[in-house]
Amino acid sequence: MQERIEQFKKMAEADPQNEMGHFSLGKAYFDDGQFDNAIASLTRTLELNPTYSKAYQLLGDAQAKAGNKDAALATLTKGFEVADERGDRMPRDAMAKTISELGGTPPASKHGGTAQATLAEGTDFNCSRCGRPSAKMAERPFKGALGELVWANVCQVCWREWIGVGTKVINEMGLQLADPRAQQIYDDHLKEFLQLPE
Repeated sequence: MQERIEQFKKMAEADPQNEMGHFSLGKAYFDDGQFDNAIASLTRTLELNPTYSKAYQLLGDAQAKAGNKDAALATLTKGFEVADERGDRMPRDAMAKTISELGGTPPASKHGGTAQATLAEGTDFNCSRCGRPSAKMAERPFKGALGELVWANVCQVCWREWIGVGTKVINEMGLQLADPRAQQIYDDHLKEFLQLPE
């Protein structure tokens, strides 16, 4: 864990405008139980990208773990609204659940509550990222179990969006995908961005 923290710390320091570096560092701090450090990194992430739904979710969780319930509720409420507006269904629903667990009342969704959208005629699934009923991609985007999971859960529009983000992940993090650890970091970002089911 300390190795991961140091890796992401270097990335965030080398490029202070790199939202992914700050988010990854915040997540590593959170996973290590360093909630105050996680809060600082995730706050910086949201300064750089105020629409990063997952960062609101993790920041609210870190604030709650650090004992700051009021800040957590404020963060999660704002995050719910951002995620709802963007169609980021999974972090939105997770934030609604945490708000309730903290004794708050989640905001009303502008997109039909937290229930999964009804499948439209001629479609075969709801995309795991955008939550909209869409037609499945014509073919698997790549081989293997992860490729199968993406094909089964992600629409073409969100997959195209990931291609740009994935390229940024590789370049900004200097990933050499021949290295199994680098491949795992890339896969983790992919799963998180596309909000794939576990």
